[in-house]
Amino acid sequence: MGAIKARYNFLFRSTKGLILVAVALIALVTAIWGMISGPMAEFGIRDLVIRTFGMDIVEAEREGRIILLYHAIAMAVVAIEVYIITYLVPMESHQQTNINAIITFGYIFSLVFGLLFGYFGHNFIFHGVYIFGLSLMFFGGIQLAIALWPWKKEYHVTNLEYSHTRGGVDLERVAFFTMAVATLGSALFGAITGSYWGNGHETFLAEDLIREPSKTILQKSIIGHLHIMLTLIAIAITLIVGRWQDFRGTLHKIAMPMMIIGTIVISLGAWSVVLVEWAHTIIYGGSVLVMLAALFFVIFSWRHLIRKGLEERGITKARFSQKLGALLNDPLKFGVGWQMVFMNFTVSGVGIFMAVKLDEIFRVWPHREERIVLTGHWHILSAIIATIILLYYADLAGLKGMVRKIFGWSVIIFSDLAFAAATIFSMKRLFVSESAQQSLVNWTMVLVDLGLALVLVALAILMIWRLTDLFKKHGRWSEELEEKRYGPIETGEADFSEEVPA
Repeated sequence: MGAIKARYNFLFRSTKGLILVAVALIALVTAIWGMISGPMAEFGIRDLVIRTFGMDIVEAEREGRIILLYHAIAMAVVAIEVYIITYLVPMESHQQTNINAIITFGYIFSLVFGLLFGYFGHNFIFHGVYIFGLSLMFFGGIQLAIALWPWKKEYHVTNLEYSHTRGGVDLERVAFFTMAVATLGSALFGAITGSYWGNGHETFLAEDLIREPSKTILQKSIIGHLHIMLTLIAIAITLIVGRWQDFRGTLHKIAMPMMIIGTIVISLGAWSVVLVEWAHTIIYGGSVLVMLAALFFVIFSWRHLIRKGLEERGITKARFSQKLGALLNDPLKFGVGWQMVFMNFTVSGVGIFMAVKLDEIFRVWPHREERIVLTGHWHILSAIIATIILLYYADLAGLKGMVRKIFGWSVIIFSDLAFAAATIFSMKRLFVSESAQQSLVNWTMVLVDLGLALVLVALAILMIWRLTDLFKKHGRWSEELEEKRYGPIETGEADFSEEVPA
């Protein structure tokens, strides 16, 4: 009994255990529900999975099922980010415990009962528990925002290399706080609209309305909610990996104010889509600030990896090849920056080009082609965020040596192969006609499926290793159970009359 209790405490009371459970659930849902997607129908896998699990699939209800599936996975991703934030950002011990407990119940209720309601018969008790889970997530978010309040004196910076105000307020903590508050507002933005379901608002997918000349306020609200929530998840992971890699110095001092202002501007822009036609202009302005802040992190991170790698090798005057080798030595820490850079080729660049050439090119295409571009756009972005989380978790889980390199490069190479193929598929009408597209479609679909499948295989191996470890009496899990959530909070007064050079 004591052994079971110890493992329960690890899985549901330690940060690494909580993340392990959430990652495992996401992997399980992705593996099962991925097999009932469109491409799997051609191989007969979709029908086999539906029959095996006894799913109740009605084609007319497809949009509603997809919305439930997206929310189920999204809540687990948000939970992982919350666990990492409470692990990395100093706060009271009881606050961390309360937040993690509330968030855990919330995402598990929403994931399990949302999928039960959507795919296994519409028992509205399940739907009620699903809504209750979302409510718990919101309440946990309020608790997180309170815990992140940055103006307490004990959370002021004492190392002047970090971004701060004249009075010592930690601007990175302000950025975390701003992101948390914006996320609460954006969740409420969607929840209010959801309360009108069946009373003036009907289920739809955002990509289905792209050519509707007139959209209702409720439809605009859902579109704004979709975009801002994904953006805020991306902002959260950017702040997380910055803290993980000890982002500091001049670039940090420039990036944090930009991240704070950018988060506020993007949120206001997304919320204002229901009021003004030019709301996207506001969103673009905020996006520029956030993307520049992320770029500054990438520059800092890669410089640091190069410098650290050369120091470990005792090289003082390095050639380009030696600098490149030092940069690529740790694929986990290199990979988070690389995925942000790669995103510009598969997401940001495509989005900007589409906005500039919308009427000239994309609105000339058949509706189905423009819909494919938009669907691929936010699926690739969400998947890139997922790979960054995986790279961080692999480091947190303790991967070292050759295994660390194999896992890191597997995630980077295979995911980017899939994302690149998906981008080519979505933009195919730029360089191939419909009558000549079949060969390109076949190859890109194979590469997408192969790349994502291999990433899932790498994740499955990691999960098997971690879950197998639970059966060992003195496994890694027992050591991690005793670890502190973060280092001691630095206390004492700092002299802000003189800035320390970065």
